[in-house]
Amino acid sequence: MDILNYAFMQRALLAAVLVGITAPAVGIYLVQRRQALMGDGIGHVAMTGVGLGFLLSTNPVWMATAVSVLGAVIMELIRWYGKTRGDIALAMLFYGGMAGGVMFINLAPGGSNANLTSYLFGSLSTVSESDVTAICVLAAFVVLVTLGLRRQLFAVSQDEEFARVTGLPVRALNLLTAVTAAVTVTVAMRVVGLLLVSALMVVPVAAAQQLSRSFAATFAIAVAIGVSVTIGGTVTSYYQDVPPGATIVLLTIGAFIVLTVLATPLARRRARALAAAQGAGDPAECAIPATRGPERKVGV
Repeated sequence: MDILNYAFMQRALLAAVLVGITAPAVGIYLVQRRQALMGDGIGHVAMTGVGLGFLLSTNPVWMATAVSVLGAVIMELIRWYGKTRGDIALAMLFYGGMAGGVMFINLAPGGSNANLTSYLFGSLSTVSESDVTAICVLAAFVVLVTLGLRRQLFAVSQDEEFARVTGLPVRALNLLTAVTAAVTVTVAMRVVGLLLVSALMVVPVAAAQQLSRSFAATFAIAVAIGVSVTIGGTVTSYYQDVPPGATIVLLTIGAFIVLTVLATPLARRRARALAAAQGAGDPAECAIPATRGPERKVGV
């Protein structure tokens, strides 16, 4: 393949694979916590970090990581203590992050909004060796956290009160999830873009849930979808000269639609099989009523 003859495409494909792994790996916890749009909010805050990177002549990836981690911590603190005013505080944080990014990058020597575009929507040709190094280090952290602490993170995502009763450090784990999501946003911004990264964190998980409800299977399927669409989008972007971020997101949505269509007959078949099994059992008047316990969430 001639695509591998170019160093910039080798870097882009490596970054795409890492993004395809890390984004769904974090997204599965965000979906379970009903915080699907958290990545979008962090992406807005990370724009300030990108602008500061240009202004201070440092690597924008590392600066965006620092700022987005700080933003994620503030978001968690607002969620804990914000109460009724929390949504207003979050809105100011998100919009302030966008405004700060635009302002700082225009104050930077030779900076303009054009420099910000590749970070907002992704760009293959601008992935440098230093970017790849940063992405590899950050991706390793994300994989280590999402796999090494999967039981604890899943327990907290399912039921915080139950997790607290069992002795888990709920607030620390919530904070770690937020920080890991922030790191994932900066990992993905060079390939997918800050404004589109949230889709890659959420949609592959939603697509995987069409086929499985167990955590392990959903995790594996979501990561497989993520890697497939990031590589497919990167290759398509190279040959068709289209934006990589938009291509990857559209492929992800397409995968969700296809899996939903394929899963619908299977779901109906299972429902009919369950109904037939119940019909072959005791009649309703002789059936033993099930004990009603606390409502249990379905695991991912």
